[in-house]
Amino acid sequence: MEKDKAKVLVTVLTLLVVVLGMLVVYAFVLRPAMSGYIVKSQNDGAMALISYMVSQIQQQGYTQIPVGNQTLVLIPYQSPQSESAVVEN
Repeated sequence: MEKDKAKVLVTVLTLLVVVLGMLVVYAFVLRPAMSGYIVKSQNDGAMALISYMVSQIQQQGYTQIPVGNQTLVLIPYQSPQSESAVVEN
């Protein structure tokens, strides 16, 4: 009877150690790795979008971004100084 209780106690404690070990591995290894992958993917997506928009502006002279029920039009900005320098030359 005592040996059975000791076996059960050892089994329960072993399972507890395994579960706690898995939690530590998740908290310090897996979660930071997944967060890093997610942030990297978001940055890659943002850079791809910016590259697409810049190429579209270079090809067409503008790009359109839908914002709700409105459309935002982006065009290249030319400062008044550069325009006056072109006129003077």
